Amino acid sequence: MGQNNNPEWWRGAVIYQIYPRSFFDTNGDGIGDLKGIARKLDYVASLGVDGIWISPFFKSPMEDFGYDVSDYRDVDSIFGTLNDFDAVVARAHEFGLKVVIDQVYSHTSNQHVWFEESRQSRDNPKADWYVWADAKIDGTPPNNWQSAFGSAAWTWDGRRQQYYLHNFASAQPDLNLHSSEVQEALLDVARFWLDRGVDGFRLDAINFGMHDVKLRDNPPAPPETRNESRPYFMQELKYNMDHEGVPEVLECLRDLTNKYDEILTIAEVGGPEPLATLQAYTYGDKRLISSYGFDFLGTTELSAERVRQVLKGWPGAPQEGWPSWAFSNHDAPRVVSRWAVDVDRVQRAKLYALLQFSLRGNIFLYQGEELGLAQADVPFEKLRDPEAIANWPHTLGRDGARTPMPWAHSSDNAGFSSAEPWLPVDSAHKLLAVDSQEDDPESVLSFFRDLIHLRSSSTALKRGDLEFLDTPDDLLAFTRDSSEEMAWCVFNLGQGPIDWTPQFDAAVQVCARVGIEESSDGIPGSLGAYCGYVCFRQ
Repeated sequence: MGQNNNPEWWRGAVIYQIYPRSFFDTNGDGIGDLKGIARKLDYVASLGVDGIWISPFFKSPMEDFGYDVSDYRDVDSIFGTLNDFDAVVARAHEFGLKVVIDQVYSHTSNQHVWFEESRQSRDNPKADWYVWADAKIDGTPPNNWQSAFGSAAWTWDGRRQQYYLHNFASAQPDLNLHSSEVQEALLDVARFWLDRGVDGFRLDAINFGMHDVKLRDNPPAPPETRNESRPYFMQELKYNMDHEGVPEVLECLRDLTNKYDEILTIAEVGGPEPLATLQAYTYGDKRLISSYGFDFLGTTELSAERVRQVLKGWPGAPQEGWPSWAFSNHDAPRVVSRWAVDVDRVQRAKLYALLQFSLRGNIFLYQGEELGLAQADVPFEKLRDPEAIANWPHTLGRDGARTPMPWAHSSDNAGFSSAEPWLPVDSAHKLLAVDSQEDDPESVLSFFRDLIHLRSSSTALKRGDLEFLDTPDDLLAFTRDSSEEMAWCVFNLGQGPIDWTPQFDAAVQVCARVGIEESSDGIPGSLGAYCGYVCFRQ
């Protein structure tokens, strides 16, 4: 059984995302590994976070760098062995860190033994474990569904003389979660990792787990949301995702995780209007505990109104799930590159951290975010991400967020590896390496450490209710209120100064600030552009 003995350890937790390929390389092949994670857990623990989320390390041909799983129950040799993973779990638990891992249930690699059997014939034992369909009379695919990677979502297979569905790369065939056998097989996978001591699962792209069995065409996207950068965005994604049957599958998973101690389950949900799906997957106490989408990850410019709009979707109503928030991850350009173009990125990195750590919900912190890293510059000839290559140069792609973690500013490859890394180290990242910030009390890293400590010691910030205050347009202000304490969180997200002070019902003290000097009473009456503070009742 799991190692958890802290009831609801996850509520308000800060979880540090580790992208294994780029974290730390111990064997000199230019690729990070599980031993590298174990070696650097002392650093992660020093941040004060509650747990780690490890992106896929499973056996895979790496067409999509681990999100194309060929064996759910084994570690890919480039990352190490199952024993190495067990050592990571044991070491993490020694530090008091929970371990969350990805589970990719919507699709596998086309090299998975399940798919290899499924494609052999139309009547083998796994014939319906994937989504197969006949061609139209003219030989074209069964419908108009498009892949997120920029092509038709169907690929012809000569053995079965049928098309198979892949919402992502053609090497990632979609599982058929309508099949009870597939559901049971995936529950066995979950049980395998739970028995190895993991404390939670992030379910990747789970809203793609079921499809419309009638295979109806997706309607065209309405003009106001139509994006012609690729065909995928020209459709209303109505029938290839968000199927009404997924919550029932999630209930089966919750039945399993309830047999273990305080297992965190998080749904990742993409799409143009994800709120209803996010809430459906976490409704009540029989489905998943938490979920997160791309409300902030997909936002190219942050405003007070945008934050209010997103947070109002999670008011804390009865039976509502518990939200999670990420400003950066391995699939999105880094936050300071999206929201702080050509400005003081140190101040903005601190401001966005202060905002994120003030939100009601769980916080996902992506490796390097605590250093204030911007999106790395990766030239076309060095790109590895199939999505980035296919859509060059119209998107920033994902490689710029996946470059190696900079540990040492004066070392080759920023201390990540003794060999040439799988992605190049950005020279600007070396200047922000861990060792260059470690002892600087004004650094972004020091600010994150102080902020995580503040949140972990505050019942208001971790678990309290959130209520917005009336403010001018560019000013965002809300309270976080628990039975033990109250916090006021104030942020100027605009380009000009704003005169405004909350009406406090008691003496308060500012405990975290960005861009402002402490005045005689500790409360600023005017906030400059991109400044903020969090204060507590004394």
